[in-house]
Amino acid sequence: MKPIDQAKWKRREYFDFFSMYDNPFFGMVSEVECTNGFLSCKQTGRSFFGKYLHSAIKVANSMDCFRQRIVDEVPVMYDVIHAASTIGRKDGSFAFSLIEFQPNSEVFLTKLKEVIQKVNQTTGLNLNEEAHRHDVIQFSSLPWRRFTGLTHASRFGQEDSVPKISFGKVFKRGEKHFLPISVDVHHGFMDGWHIAQYLTKLEEELRRC
Repeated sequence: MKPIDQAKWKRREYFDFFSMYDNPFFGMVSEVECTNGFLSCKQTGRSFFGKYLHSAIKVANSMDCFRQRIVDEVPVMYDVIHAASTIGRKDGSFAFSLIEFQPNSEVFLTKLKEVIQKVNQTTGLNLNEEAHRHDVIQFSSLPWRRFTGLTHASRFGQEDSVPKISFGKVFKRGEKHFLPISVDVHHGFMDGWHIAQYLTKLEEELRRC
């Protein structure tokens, strides 16, 4: 992590402007085509949740704006960010978890399986110091329904700049499969153009088997 050189930062004016808002976050709800990745996982028995979670954090790490945060009121850039994802249990409850980013998808999936096993051996939210890390993206999955809109709980007055990305139930349109996605980010760091770029790159990743 290192402070952003604000004298050379092209978004300095945007950051200062949107940081004055009570809620500087904005969001976009869309969908990404995932036919190849989804069908490949179904055919091989692999976890599509693991597939799209790894793809999502991989793409985020490839874009500077998704690695920028506010720490002690200073805009900073992380070298690597990780996945802070909710993990559901069979009883309908969930827990917070951390899956450190691994460029290799198989290594990442192995770590994810270990985290899921630990969550299923516990109860409650599993809150700890990792729940307050800045170097993450907060992921959640709602695999029961396709959604066209989504809101998040907010705590105004808190120093929050962590992106929030949620996924819905895969659905079929014609011969293709699509994954609903909601992306909420700090407007000081990025605009709609950046989210559109993220979704395009994610779609490219999900097309790979």
